[in-house]
Amino acid sequence: MSNFVKTARRAKVRRRVRSKVTGSAEKPRLCVFKSSKHVYAQLIDDQGGQTLAAASTLSKDLKSDLKGKPKMDMAEEIGEYIGKIAKEKGITKAVFDRSGYKYHGIVKNVAEGARKGGLQF
Repeated sequence: MSNFVKTARRAKVRRRVRSKVTGSAEKPRLCVFKSSKHVYAQLIDDQGGQTLAAASTLSKDLKSDLKGKPKMDMAEEIGEYIGKIAKEKGITKAVFDRSGYKYHGIVKNVAEGARKGGLQF
């Protein structure tokens, strides 16, 4: 399967999921994005149109802790970190947006890490 076909399929699934999944200030959307090198997670308030919290493999707070670890472990730590940030801001519940990726591997580890960090979804 060519890269273009994979990207187009993911975009189609992402549009379908996003039509049903929305976040609010009380229950934001936990959005996951993964590139070939990095993993990103954000808590987004769609009604207010703002990002409430963000974490990635490029975050200054996490960069030294993540160095030399496999991406699966990095993903779980990013989830825990974003859960911790959410808890500090008084957010306990979220809606999970897998961004068209399968709920497997890195995406699953981010979700499990966020649950360990204190988020419920």
